[in-house]
Amino acid sequence: MATFILIHGAWHGGWCWDKVKPLLEKNGHTVVAPDLPGHGEDKTPIADVSLAAYTERVCQVIDRQSEKVILVGHSLGGLSITQAAEQRPDNIELLVYLTALLLKNGESRTSIRGRQPSGSALPSIMEMHPEEGYTLLKEEGLKPTFYHDCSEEDIDLAKVHLGLQALKPMGVPVRTTNENFGSVRRVYIECLQDHALVPEFQKQMYTELPCEQVISMDTSHSPFMSAPGELANHLMSLS
Repeated sequence: MATFILIHGAWHGGWCWDKVKPLLEKNGHTVVAPDLPGHGEDKTPIADVSLAAYTERVCQVIDRQSEKVILVGHSLGGLSITQAAEQRPDNIELLVYLTALLLKNGESRTSIRGRQPSGSALPSIMEMHPEEGYTLLKEEGLKPTFYHDCSEEDIDLAKVHLGLQALKPMGVPVRTTNENFGSVRRVYIECLQDHALVPEFQKQMYTELPCEQVISMDTSHSPFMSAPGELANHLMSLS
């Protein structure tokens, strides 16, 4: 049996894994789905939310486990698992990037915007508040951008739980080395109907920083809601 740590992406919280977590646990796996600082039930002020704070939270969860972990990051959560692997390479069995940012040393979410293929619906639904240090999502664009293959019930649940996203973590470059991050095995799960992190960009990232396996899911950006059984099966196949 494996220990899975599931890391959410921007605006989300540990709640987004609520359909996947019990499926893994039912099969005997240990699963932790924490809220990163400033997300979900965590009340860290926006001014204190940073990539370093995200990474520290992930490392704290890793340190509490009794065995090596499979670390899964969704979307912006890819940055957190990359940096955690740099800091805890000996404690991680596998990194799984679920339609996630897989960036090279020195790259940040902000710095790679210019080379992203066109087609993402995400910029049009982001409401920026740079002076306050955060961005939020416009409700009318949520379904086509993130959840077009999800049930209305799941979309309504997401609308209740989605929160602010601090801008600071997006502008900080990841810092990795071949000795640490480069020594940890990694897998990419691409989502072929993703309208937020478009498939062409996912492929660009896992081509430039190759993974030992690429798994394809014919879903939106949110397979943890629209295809939790399939996603859980893929994760268990890696354990």
